Amino acid sequence: LNDVRWFVLLQDKLLYYKIEGGKKEPSPKGRILLDGCTITCPCLEYENRPLLIKLKTKTNTDYFLECCSREERDSWALDITGAIHAGHPVQVQELHRMKNSFKLLENISLHHIVERMCDSSTGIKLTRNLEQGNRYKETFTGSALVDWLISNSFAVSRFEAVTLASMLMEENFIKPVGARSTEATRYSDLSEQFLDDSTALYMFAESSKKKSSSKEELQFNISELRGTIVKQGFLVKQGHKRKNWKVRRFVLRADPAFLHYYDPTKEENRPVGGFSLRGCLVSALEDNGVPAGVKGNVQGNLFKIITKNDIHYYIQASSKAERAQWIEAIKPLT
Repeated sequence: LNDVRWFVLLQDKLLYYKIEGGKKEPSPKGRILLDGCTITCPCLEYENRPLLIKLKTKTNTDYFLECCSREERDSWALDITGAIHAGHPVQVQELHRMKNSFKLLENISLHHIVERMCDSSTGIKLTRNLEQGNRYKETFTGSALVDWLISNSFAVSRFEAVTLASMLMEENFIKPVGARSTEATRYSDLSEQFLDDSTALYMFAESSKKKSSSKEELQFNISELRGTIVKQGFLVKQGHKRKNWKVRRFVLRADPAFLHYYDPTKEENRPVGGFSLRGCLVSALEDNGVPAGVKGNVQGNLFKIITKNDIHYYIQASSKAERAQWIEAIKPLT
């Protein structure tokens, strides 16, 4: 039964009111006590209803609340979760930090995500879609993938899930189909290429089914990898040969001071590149316009490392703050 209700969130309960003649009735129709409640959002139990929030009370009653948009759903879910944990201020702080933070799992494997996505029972649901007269089989929408990544704990926020989905696209595990999603790939900023949108269609790329062929691995001197890890995280790096931008997991080590980078699509934990920091120069690049040496319309949060042998590395962080942290961490080791 679908009834529109007016909801009011109090500290410990959610009240709902009937609406008569466009006005809410003076006294509530019912209440949901939040103490001991668990919340599921995104709730993927009903394939054709992506905007549901599920609340399970302490006494095991299930409530399904449907919102008008994903933004509204996520903001209600965050506020309700905050109220559920209201007695634990630490958790509430953690929640807001999570919502605004950007911290992908350090050891995430894109292969593993794709395998899970293809799982016949718990994977992403594939649908047929018509767009501009083209019939696409086995597609999923951008926002369905974002929901799936969050509900399978690969990401905690939509922002993170979009970054992860961009990586899947960048590394050719999934591809855009149809006008809406294909057009977005023309943006050079990695974070805008994948659309968290229910009209943008994607599908598995053929190559994602086959395991990628292993190239000759670079042989690293074991001593390089003995240093203490000082900092690690995902950054976007310009390639030396094709000048295309790819997401890499960077690991900064001290004593000996090296910066290595890893391919997040590869299962094995071997760097695909790296260099000694001794004698290196590191500097932030101007945020207005595209700096010399940078290919593509890549702007903002860029920094550059020039090695002792005069090799130039161009790297992009996801924010000014992150760029500053990396530069501060690298400088003392040069």
